[in-house]
Amino acid sequence: MQADMVLWRRHLHRHPELSFREHDTVAYVADVLKREGIEVREGVAKLTPEAKGTGLIAVVRGTQRPSDRCIALRADMDALPIQETGKPEFCSLNDGVMHACGHDAHTAMVLGAGVALHRMRHEWSGNVMLVFQPGEEKEPGGASLMVKEGVLSDPTPSSIIGQHVTPELPIGKLGFRSGPFMAAADELYITVQGKGGHASVRDRLVDPILIAARLLPMLYEVAERAVPQGEPMVISFGKFMANGATNIVPEAVSIEGTLRTFNEDLRARLHELLPRIAQEVVRSMQGKVDFRIVKGSPVVKNDPELTARMRAVATQLVGEGNVVDMDIRMGAEDFAYYTHVMPGCFYRLGTGNPTKAGTQSGLHTAAFDVDEDALVIGAGMMVAGAMNELV
Repeated sequence: MQADMVLWRRHLHRHPELSFREHDTVAYVADVLKREGIEVREGVAKLTPEAKGTGLIAVVRGTQRPSDRCIALRADMDALPIQETGKPEFCSLNDGVMHACGHDAHTAMVLGAGVALHRMRHEWSGNVMLVFQPGEEKEPGGASLMVKEGVLSDPTPSSIIGQHVTPELPIGKLGFRSGPFMAAADELYITVQGKGGHASVRDRLVDPILIAARLLPMLYEVAERAVPQGEPMVISFGKFMANGATNIVPEAVSIEGTLRTFNEDLRARLHELLPRIAQEVVRSMQGKVDFRIVKGSPVVKNDPELTARMRAVATQLVGEGNVVDMDIRMGAEDFAYYTHVMPGCFYRLGTGNPTKAGTQSGLHTAAFDVDEDALVIGAGMMVAGAMNELV
């Protein structure tokens, strides 16, 4: 399946689509599956009741003997708003959009696993659900919509497997972690309202830039003081917008950031504490503040028993020396939603290769690429993992 997966991956890479706009992507996936004779359900994961969903569910059925058992394999399909550099032979054709997180490879590998299992269907029993979801990179997260709509049914999977390409791991290696693996992630949106005007009459103004500049260090300090010793937490702000000029103090400042936690009690405490502190600080300087928290993906919880079985499969596939332990990651992943309704295992697939350009560039960077030789390993891991669960 390697040549097919490279072909699929490169087509998807040339034609990336942003979250919840994956119309051509899902049509391409559906066409590949239908040509193989695999049954599909299209139009799932609707962002609004009126929208056409850009998710797809497919079911591959083993025919060796009757069985209701089912395991799910998941792929995400959306790209990122990044202008690509490099890879002239199959660079993105969509200006300002690229697959900088490997979702093209994820989709190609689940396609490869699904097609391989379908062609081998007389050799195994049970069902494998292929979950092609939209919007992993954007709230509310395509996985949350899949769960909310109840489309993971008929048949209902007993567990789900997902993987993510990782440039920090060399090609040939697979990384696992049991239990909590990736952080819960929330988005922070703050608007500080002041009284703008000409910079020469500061005594008549309430400067929202000054207020915001004092507020941010306070939020960092308060959040860090609230964290129990040894508990991982990240608060960070990446966007600060003050639309003034050299002689204009603006009316308002907008700030956007993220909060990452592994503990739901701490998460809830910070959701209460941060807006309250912001109100106190801003009011003390005669301003007003709107502090909005958009709750995102929960913690990815890898089921210990399922993860142990997948690790054993990986050892058989690539050898014990190529199966490594992963640390917890403060990055978020909406695969988490699946792990809160069924046992799940989310692992890392090494795609780094110092001899191939871009394959050691970080995720979400303009030069990101994967070593396509890893596609066989990732798809093979999914086939072997699914068959291990269905035997």
